[in-house]
Amino acid sequence: MAAAGGPGALNKEEKYDRQLRLWGDHGQEALEAARVCLINASATGTEVLKNLVLPGIGSFTIVDGSVVTGEDVGNNFFLTKNSIGKNRAQAATELLQELNSDVSGNFVEESVEQLLKNDPTFFLGFSIVIVTQLPESSLLHLSTVLWAADIPLLVCRTYGLVGYMRLAVKEHPVVESHPDNALEDLRLDKPFPHLKSHVQEYDLDNMDKKDHSHTPWIIVVAKYLEKWCEEHDSQLPKTYKEKEAFRELIRQGLLKNDEGTPVDEENFDEAIKNVNTALNPTKSSPFWILTRAVKQFVEKEGLGNLPVRGTIPDMIADSTRFIRLQNVYREKAKEDASIISDYVTEILGSIGRPPETISEKDIWLFCRNAAFLRLVRCRSLAEEFNAETTNKDQIASCMENLDSEMVLYIMLRAVDCFHRQHGRYPGVYNNQVEEDIGKLKSCVISLLQEWGVSVSVKDDYIHEFCRYGASEPHAVASFLGGTAAQEAIKIITKQFVPFNNTFIYNAMLQTSMTVRL
Repeated sequence: MAAAGGPGALNKEEKYDRQLRLWGDHGQEALEAARVCLINASATGTEVLKNLVLPGIGSFTIVDGSVVTGEDVGNNFFLTKNSIGKNRAQAATELLQELNSDVSGNFVEESVEQLLKNDPTFFLGFSIVIVTQLPESSLLHLSTVLWAADIPLLVCRTYGLVGYMRLAVKEHPVVESHPDNALEDLRLDKPFPHLKSHVQEYDLDNMDKKDHSHTPWIIVVAKYLEKWCEEHDSQLPKTYKEKEAFRELIRQGLLKNDEGTPVDEENFDEAIKNVNTALNPTKSSPFWILTRAVKQFVEKEGLGNLPVRGTIPDMIADSTRFIRLQNVYREKAKEDASIISDYVTEILGSIGRPPETISEKDIWLFCRNAAFLRLVRCRSLAEEFNAETTNKDQIASCMENLDSEMVLYIMLRAVDCFHRQHGRYPGVYNNQVEEDIGKLKSCVISLLQEWGVSVSVKDDYIHEFCRYGASEPHAVASFLGGTAAQEAIKIITKQFVPFNNTFIYNAMLQTSMTVRL
């Protein structure tokens, strides 16, 4: 197969073959146009960038005013012994660029605090900003700047055996969510003009053997569908018996050898195998009309609420009481769906389409599932970190299990509180671990009181976080780097659905949690 664009294009297709199958040419183009900013070339930060440089982001810029230390070399694969004493951003950039010559790498030998003070507009030219191992005050300042400019922020943090991510983006629409088991959209039952004319270019009855065996199966089905419709009053095969008869019609089109026996043709085998796919009826999506109707309902009759779903869970009750309760929900659901149906009719009329365009069944189904329609909208970090707007209910709910991953979130916020008070993280000096345990416990208690959340944290977690000493083990950083890069690619390509909005990883138990905070 010849590649458009010459040898260079072919090399790129070979180089990125597997990912092109995932997100296509347009997804790769979005990736190659992306400008990624990484704050701090920590072990976590370089692992994230590694997983973005390899698939071919356009460019990256590392902002880091730190100097490489022996500790950095011990846990960061993108720093070497020779890097000690150099600026960390520069040293990491040099090694990361060796992974992919298509990617442009840059570095800034300043801290994020200096840049925010001297030139906050610096961050506004990026597709996404990824932050690692940044103190809370600096993180909040940066997030405020990015939030106002609608630039996605991805926060990544490795703290001992805990991994943490937070996505902050006002609204992220996903055009291609890549749902599982999506049906093909071939339109063979309602071919558009260009498809019709393309199919007419093929004459299966007067082809040589090579052309006959290399005709795409979609064309094969389309040609025999024409024959079928001529003999069946323009009706497509619908029943199992009719589809079997249609498959037999295709089999009759196989080339014959000198003895009159059909020869094997893989394209015809594909056509026979894909009859059900090809005959899937074309349907126009009523999604946005239904969405608009539900929106009108929510604004008026629903008083801010979605239509009632109409289902209840199984529970202990006698049949009579259960059915009566179930009917209460069902009747309300029918009432809500009826109102939405009227809105649908009104909207269809306004665009010149008949009321039967969307069936009552489709409206009912949409209403039942209205609560599950998704658009990723995150809260800002400023909202989350403000005690008055902290998601107290979510925290309290998760902490009904005292070993929930939520306790790790509480501990991360507590060590930040410790850092504000003492200018360092707990346990960084071995001779102060025992002393820091009491100080960190005070921070935990103070934080929970500030939130007004009546939960307790086991002492074991406080001791463990002091023993971590703010370390950044490479094994955890590597896992988080791969996970964060995956989410960054979703944001950049606008494909697949990113998490919303907090991810917590427990490397001790190899469990994780995604929660909206």
